[in-house]
Amino acid sequence: MLELLNFINYVINLYSYVVFAAVIMSFLLAFNVINPRNAVVQTIWTTLTALTEPLLGPIRRALPDFGAIDLSPVVLLLGLYFIQSVVLTNLARAVS
Repeated sequence: MLELLNFINYVINLYSYVVFAAVIMSFLLAFNVINPRNAVVQTIWTTLTALTEPLLGPIRRALPDFGAIDLSPVVLLLGLYFIQSVVLTNLARAVS
């Protein structure tokens, strides 16, 4: 059971990195640092969007509109941190 919890912790860490990459890439696209018409950039952006949108979309709909500021990645990362630090830790203590 502890191996499963360690695997879940690893997947959450990996997903956190994907969310960070999506945020950084959205900034780079918004400020025209990288060319959005490049095929490699489009592929990476499509992949990051496909991975993050299933969790960010419902959070965006639940949050009030802040104009151009998107706080949904912050809420998602806080939720992931909560799952790691509280839920998984307590489950590991209960199992061992």
